[in-house]
Amino acid sequence: MKKSKLVMVGNGMAGVRTIEELLKVAPELYDITVFGAEPHPNYNRILLSPVLAGEQTLDEIVLNSWDWYKDKHITLHAGKKVVEVDRIRRVVRAEDGTEEGYDRLLMCTGSNPFILPVPGKDLKGVIAYRDIADTNEMIAASEKYKKAVVIGGGLLGLEAANGLMLRGMDVSVVHVMPTLMERQLDSVAGKLLQKSLEERGLTFLMGAQTRELVGGPGIDGEPGRVTAIRFKDGTEVATDLVVMAVGIRPNTELAEKMRLHCNKGIVVNDTMQTVTDARIYSVGECAAHRGIAYGLVAPLFEQAKVAANHLAQLGIGRYTGSLTSTKLKVTGIDLFSAGEFMGGEGTEEIVMSDPFGGVYKKLVIRDDKLIGACLYGDTVDGSYYFKLLRDGRSVGDIRDKLMFGESNIGDAGHEGHNKAAAMPMEAEVCGCNGVTKGTICKAIKEKGLFTLDEVRKHTKASASCGSCTGLVEQLLMATAGGDYSATPKLKAMCGCTDHGHQAVRDAIRNNRLMTIADTFKFMEWRTPNGCASCRPAVNYYLIST
Repeated sequence: MKKSKLVMVGNGMAGVRTIEELLKVAPELYDITVFGAEPHPNYNRILLSPVLAGEQTLDEIVLNSWDWYKDKHITLHAGKKVVEVDRIRRVVRAEDGTEEGYDRLLMCTGSNPFILPVPGKDLKGVIAYRDIADTNEMIAASEKYKKAVVIGGGLLGLEAANGLMLRGMDVSVVHVMPTLMERQLDSVAGKLLQKSLEERGLTFLMGAQTRELVGGPGIDGEPGRVTAIRFKDGTEVATDLVVMAVGIRPNTELAEKMRLHCNKGIVVNDTMQTVTDARIYSVGECAAHRGIAYGLVAPLFEQAKVAANHLAQLGIGRYTGSLTSTKLKVTGIDLFSAGEFMGGEGTEEIVMSDPFGGVYKKLVIRDDKLIGACLYGDTVDGSYYFKLLRDGRSVGDIRDKLMFGESNIGDAGHEGHNKAAAMPMEAEVCGCNGVTKGTICKAIKEKGLFTLDEVRKHTKASASCGSCTGLVEQLLMATAGGDYSATPKLKAMCGCTDHGHQAVRDAIRNNRLMTIADTFKFMEWRTPNGCASCRPAVNYYLIST
């Protein structure tokens, strides 16, 4: 039987996840062709920050290698931007003239960074932070210049600032709001984050409004390069590099040219089909479902599963929207928020604040139900709170213990030092990929896994944003037991050090090291703040050794 032709425009995480899900249920249904504007295979965009910081390489963040496309018999046109789609003839054309016909089309054009419309935005040295090319340009600039300004105090801006600082630049962060990450954190947590980052060497200009970017000869005489940022109050800050990280917008340029209905994104229904053309589907940051364009990985992967189901002609499954939570790691600091974490009229707040210890927790309750949570510094119970919020169950009977997390509710015999061990098997550990504790533990036991990389490979847990890495490490330690310590001694814990796990444990025990900072200093860590792999592991060894 002749196969139908499926063409995907875009080669990002949401689109390729759709292809992966499709191949699971209907591997022989389509001849698949993928167009990617970037000259790379599918990579984890979320992990560009560790690449910028020198903690990982570009090769390490590739999700689907060149060989994967070849093995799956997928035609990949990398580095070829699609500029036209003829919906009548059902033909896709790239700017170099490459054409492919389709029976079904999957639009995964993602999003574009928003560039402030200020004078000087086109100067050399003014860039966004969105892809590998941006990351490479920032790394190159750090080797040549000394001063950088990052506009935007959200997650991306802070990660860019931290990475440039670790590369030796003097970095100032400009943020128009009074507190950092105001969409994910309340004001208390935002100020705690700012204080911590200031202690690490970042400078913040809060409430500052950019008026223009000033150009002139660069330090080496290069003409037309940004030399300063000027604010509305007339003040200036000298700089050699400006990184704009002020948000993203769904990339609908091609869709609009195709006359697909767009409103805050490419409008799709509950089967992820465009409302304009039933042959065309759309998932990811470019898609608008019920008026919402999602920018988090977890809902995009949910969309991918539904789209794959319908592309496979199974005709079941609907995407009805996502209740989202945000679990992030910003420069080594764990953050979590979900629901109505700001509180407000008719709500009650339970708050625990330990500024010295770097821990802040706020739970918001209405009518005896948890409706919001904001966690700073200790997020291990984020999944538990999110489940309570999602289930809408009453918390009246556990209210007095709620702040102390799942391991302190019910059976007092739970191990306090390893909260992951106390989680029920059905609890979700990796929100991005929907991986439960039971799935991870089963894989560790049945497949004999004893490294984090192996768990990521077999379950995808911790393979996307990385914020659940600490929990996965704890599960690995608790489940593999002695086998975990049997990791080859020559295998380094991560790119920050040449030391293996056992060497770190021995150093902590033998030298009575008390803090992560002490450990990094004693063992001469390459990066002062560590990374998403080593920080939680070292923290665990400190508490358990």
